[in-house]
Amino acid sequence: MQPLLELKGIHKSFPGVKALSDAALSVYPGRVMALVGENGAGKSTMMKVLTGIYAKDAGIQRFLGKDVAFSGPKASEEAGIGIIHQELNLIPQLTIAENIFLGCEFVNAFGKIDWKKTYQEADKLLARLNISYSSHRLVGELSIGDQQMVEIAKVLSFESKVIIMDEPTDALTDTETESLFSVIRELKAQGCGIVYISHRLKEIFEICDDVTVLRDGQFIAEKPVSELNEDSLIEMMVGRRLEEQYPRLNLPRGTPLMQVKNVSGPGVSNVSFTLYRSEILGVSGLMGAGRTELMKILYGALPRTSGVVMLDGHQVITHSPQDGLASGIVYISEDRKRDGLVLGMSVKENMSLTALRYFSRAFGSLNHAEEKLSVSDFIRLFNIKTPSMDQAIGLLSGGNQQKVAIARGLMTRPKVLILDEPTRGVDVGAKKEIYQLINQFKKEGLSIILVSSEMPEVLGMSDRVLVMHEGHLSGEFPIEDATQEALMAAAVGKQYRLEQE
Repeated sequence: MQPLLELKGIHKSFPGVKALSDAALSVYPGRVMALVGENGAGKSTMMKVLTGIYAKDAGIQRFLGKDVAFSGPKASEEAGIGIIHQELNLIPQLTIAENIFLGCEFVNAFGKIDWKKTYQEADKLLARLNISYSSHRLVGELSIGDQQMVEIAKVLSFESKVIIMDEPTDALTDTETESLFSVIRELKAQGCGIVYISHRLKEIFEICDDVTVLRDGQFIAEKPVSELNEDSLIEMMVGRRLEEQYPRLNLPRGTPLMQVKNVSGPGVSNVSFTLYRSEILGVSGLMGAGRTELMKILYGALPRTSGVVMLDGHQVITHSPQDGLASGIVYISEDRKRDGLVLGMSVKENMSLTALRYFSRAFGSLNHAEEKLSVSDFIRLFNIKTPSMDQAIGLLSGGNQQKVAIARGLMTRPKVLILDEPTRGVDVGAKKEIYQLINQFKKEGLSIILVSSEMPEVLGMSDRVLVMHEGHLSGEFPIEDATQEALMAAAVGKQYRLEQE
């Protein structure tokens, strides 16, 4: 079968880094090509070369049988290549329709924007994705999952021949994911070629026809998905066998550390639970259940309207994240790019940003030698792949960015570490490293709250699991009694409480 899009022998280097070396990718009409590899394998660099953001150092790029070299994303988009980015690229102050057709507005005979047609066409695209809300809504009012669906609608408006989907289901519910898969099947039937980048291996086996594996910037293999299973795919990605995906560390439960009593706030109502020393407390629930809101209330990023939080026997008052940090509570956001990192700053500056008080001298100056030593220790401990601590963090892979975000939290020496979707957008190899680090923190006496949409992750790493539904606590399970069926029943509102404190 003749590919719609073909990249061969692609090389791309940056100062101190060889990002791609003899990389390759083929996309066929009416088929979905999974592009997989660990963070740092070169997937994002390959997409940036493909769409003209980066100029390749060497190699061949063909589209529709012709050699091409796009001058930038606009040129590749106009040629018929659409991309749905992992990181949202929307303007919150504009409506859904305005975002979808930004730069491609419909105009009438007088050269004015035809708003009626704009909103009609936007509503058609939303209907195609089984979205019921109006395109008149402001994007800033939408959840992350809904904003991702707007990004998808935006690319569908281009009627592209090749569509690149970079972690498209990262923030989607199961229902939204199935809607997306229906659209993918429809696009396949129309002869479109799709590049599907995802760390969710289950999705690759459900929706993809072929898979291309990159490792350390090099092409490893292209194979039909039907010839592989999860173990063989992981082995190709990481170059070794991963014997145990979720390495839970079983330790005796410590004494109570934090008591949360009848806490309410935005999206949360009357929640109570206890967190113990050296415990990983999993928090599960469907999107919109109030998991992230509860964590932000505990940390001080959202107001607590009622209830009491006790930590180490002392009442915790949090009017701001600074209060949370001062009390010993650290929150690592699910959206590392928006809430967790400053992309224009270096690895060192990002890591030490919230812990500068530990490196301050008299009269407000910083002990830069101590700061560098501490950052260097964390880079080594977390196995962060970066040319230097002065590298801009935006140039690191997603997994390494996440490690920096977690290291920054730990540098403040917390008592409670809240990890909200800590492995979102992180490959299987980096996930294992993050899990091992979590176990190390647990062994050292840190108490961890693990919020995750991935039920196997919650079940695989937690000592106990809380389930939330519509802002309430709807279930609490010791890990021996926690099953996917029981957690899902609680997530949809059936009351479970198998453990009495």
